[in-house]
Amino acid sequence: MIKNDKKEVGMTLIVKTITRLTVGLILLFGIYIVLHGHISPGGGFAGGLIIALSFIHLMLAFGREAALKRLSEAKAAILESVGALLFLIIAVLGFTGGYFFLNFINKGKPFNLFSAGIIPLCNIAIAIKVGVGLFSIFIVLVILQEDRKE
Repeated sequence: MIKNDKKEVGMTLIVKTITRLTVGLILLFGIYIVLHGHISPGGGFAGGLIIALSFIHLMLAFGREAALKRLSEAKAAILESVGALLFLIIAVLGFTGGYFFLNFINKGKPFNLFSAGIIPLCNIAIAIKVGVGLFSIFIVLVILQEDRKE
């Protein structure tokens, strides 16, 4: 009998298989919600939450290392700062026309994807900030829980 000294990380084979099939769809749905937030219900916060849940789903199924391989703590910190700076830059660029958050991009036809001026850009910035922020909070909670077990 061969002894396996490798400790299995994560959940069962069924959960890992379902996760492999669904994580990409969850991520794609989150991106859809972000990009269509000005046309339909959704937007930056809801889409960012769904995107964060796709990474949390990976972490729950495969363990912390699998999720951190795709989005490390250092990258998460940088992306969170980029999201906040992007939102601030969009807001300040409105000053070029006279006031804070002025729409400096031409509006298109109503109900088209590129029809809302700066709103999709704000949604993207908020999604980055919220998604990475929630993922970072979850990472901290997992690390604290692991430290508590030891």
